[in-house]
Amino acid sequence: MTLASIDGPDAYALTLTADGEEHSARSSLAKLTGDPRDDWPPHAKRLYAYLAGIYGERDALPTLAAAWIAHQRSDGTRKTYTQNFKISESYLRERSVHPLALTFLVADAFASHLKTLPTLVWRGGRRVPEGRPRDAATRNNVLSANSSFFKFVLQTRALPKETMDSNPFDGVLYPAIDPLFTRTEGLTEAEYVTLARTARHEHPCRRTAFRLYVLILVLYHLCLRIDAALGARIEKLGYDKGHHTLEVQIKGGTWVTKAVPPSVWHALQVLIGDRTEGFIFCTSTGKRLDQASQWRAIRATAKRAGLPQKKIGPHSLKHSTITHAYDRPGARPEKIQHWADHKDPRTTQRYNQRRGALEGSPAYDAAASMAEQLDAS
Repeated sequence: MTLASIDGPDAYALTLTADGEEHSARSSLAKLTGDPRDDWPPHAKRLYAYLAGIYGERDALPTLAAAWIAHQRSDGTRKTYTQNFKISESYLRERSVHPLALTFLVADAFASHLKTLPTLVWRGGRRVPEGRPRDAATRNNVLSANSSFFKFVLQTRALPKETMDSNPFDGVLYPAIDPLFTRTEGLTEAEYVTLARTARHEHPCRRTAFRLYVLILVLYHLCLRIDAALGARIEKLGYDKGHHTLEVQIKGGTWVTKAVPPSVWHALQVLIGDRTEGFIFCTSTGKRLDQASQWRAIRATAKRAGLPQKKIGPHSLKHSTITHAYDRPGARPEKIQHWADHKDPRTTQRYNQRRGALEGSPAYDAAASMAEQLDAS
């Protein structure tokens, strides 16, 4: 079995052949009773259509890449992996390298390329590559996603060993990451209150002002990421042992039950009104809100509130509420870890260490001790 080039409209395509008969990953699935591709989630179907439009349906890549996306547990992971895979696919296609023919040297060159590759930003209603390059953590995520794809391909055994016998991203040097470094800008408790009040009372669109206010409450008090909050449904609101609750799907596809404080519960009930099903945070037609719009709304609200941070986003609220929890008397790290949905206690502890690195910085004492001498000179 070999990889054979295809001439004609599928110029980039490579398909698996044996004894003169085509045997692709796509045709193998199609022969099953009930094509499993029919059950692929939306991100997998869209990636398949995107790649099939470039490489052709006879190529193994569209099916393998889409099956890999469908294999992921959560919709958030599928979205992120799709975006990260497209970055490498575009890089390889521009250099006439088929992704399934990727070698270690090219994968290593791609890792270096990411250091200077500009991110996409909105300009005149379209996304253009004019943003600053990705930071170390983001480059790490891009490389990890692509490594995951090739690990999946090897597990499928869809390609002969002479074509691919190892993961080309094995051995690639990933960016060095300081576990205490983050670009997420935090808020003090007073700044959080200012942000929430501004959303409710000064948002220019009164129709969505209260919805944004409640979203900010949920992100902060339930310690949620934006994708989990926007995916929350009315049907998952409940009551257990004296506590109002909300079941949400978090990063990685796991379901957790969150305690909802009385004030937040009341705000949710006002927002929901007489609705009994559907997304809690939705458009006027009931559709789920998209993350990008809420990022923009929170950032615009922070600017309107006069907060000094440059780029406050939804994760600033989760980041801040964890650090505030450590500041309160009787703080229990294991409780904070569970509330933050961190599997590893070291992840939660980093928030505490980051907090201490700023608040206890020797820079303040050094400046204070030298202030009089500097002023005198």
